[in-house]
Amino acid sequence: MDIEFRQPKQFLTKASGFLSDYTHTLNPYMGCQFGCHYCYVRKSPISLFSGKTWGEWVTVKEDMSNQFKKELLRAKQKGPTTLFMSSSTDPYQPIEKKYKVTRQLLEVMHETPPDFLFIQTRGTLIQRDIDLLSTYKGDFIVSMTIETDREEIIRHFTPHAPSIQARLSTLKKLKQAHIPVQVAVAPVLPCTDHFANVLKPYTDQVTVDDYFMGDGSNGRRTQSLGIQSMYHDIGEDAWYNPKAYIYVSKLMKETFGEKHVNISVEGFRPKS
Repeated sequence: MDIEFRQPKQFLTKASGFLSDYTHTLNPYMGCQFGCHYCYVRKSPISLFSGKTWGEWVTVKEDMSNQFKKELLRAKQKGPTTLFMSSSTDPYQPIEKKYKVTRQLLEVMHETPPDFLFIQTRGTLIQRDIDLLSTYKGDFIVSMTIETDREEIIRHFTPHAPSIQARLSTLKKLKQAHIPVQVAVAPVLPCTDHFANVLKPYTDQVTVDDYFMGDGSNGRRTQSLGIQSMYHDIGEDAWYNPKAYIYVSKLMKETFGEKHVNISVEGFRPKS
């Protein structure tokens, strides 16, 4: 793993596109150790301009001058501030255990909460921060990515990500601590008919998304990654389809109810 350190010019980036309902995105790192094969960030400028292989490098953002706190205070002075953490990295990738950038940012927000904070992760390390999250005074939600209930599918598409059971166990601890959570089935991957029942004990809210709605280019960015061939390699061609999400959303709605299942961007918007 190629690790670099940088004092960034800014931590907060004006949100746009899929996340335009937020005022800012917040990425504690550049690059991501999970290196999921389908990740749309592989085709983004941050990855392409690095000249490195996605998943094999991380830049640690060092907040050496309390810059984030100053940025957050300025943003709040201008009006309602809603943050999405993170849009191009996982805030709880393994390197966070050592460098604790995400925890440092949370400590600042614990004292000065934005109007809403959305934490998107597949990292089980988030349970380390239950002490901060369980006493957090602002509005927020933790969204845990669980794309399927089939572990062999996870290993095929995201070989460096935590297991399904590890994520479920993390969700259980978060829920026991009364931390608001949802599961993001994003992107939809081949699953069984029992997927919704697997999730039910751990959350009351599910969001279903896929490449065609969620990669910012109607699926073209994902297609350029050659992901379709990965489906073909395991005989799951039918799942690489703009309508596959309908089957999964139906499973979820039958178990969780219509009001507790969101589709694509609806499930990632700031909560009032």
